[in-house]
Amino acid sequence: MGKYSISKLPSDVLKEISQKHRVLRKEAAMTQSELAERSGVSLGSIKRFERSGQISLESLLKLIHLLGRLADFELILNVSSTTNSIEKLFSNKTR
Repeated sequence: MGKYSISKLPSDVLKEISQKHRVLRKEAAMTQSELAERSGVSLGSIKRFERSGQISLESLLKLIHLLGRLADFELILNVSSTTNSIEKLFSNKTR
């Protein structure tokens, strides 16, 4: 949490995601090495992710896919139908 805020900081969310990932990996009874081999993500990237939360989005999606949780990420930045309608109005205008 921020020093002067009750809202989470990006670094807080990164740490939470890496901790949740570690739990999911262990529930799947996979070592970091097994996960690296099966996902195509380097062992170093997995270790760094579980330690610090730092990972590329593509690598994170590969790991999450292997653990059967990719659908969870499809909800991120979900665009409402209202937003789509507004975008259509602007895209139909000539410039």
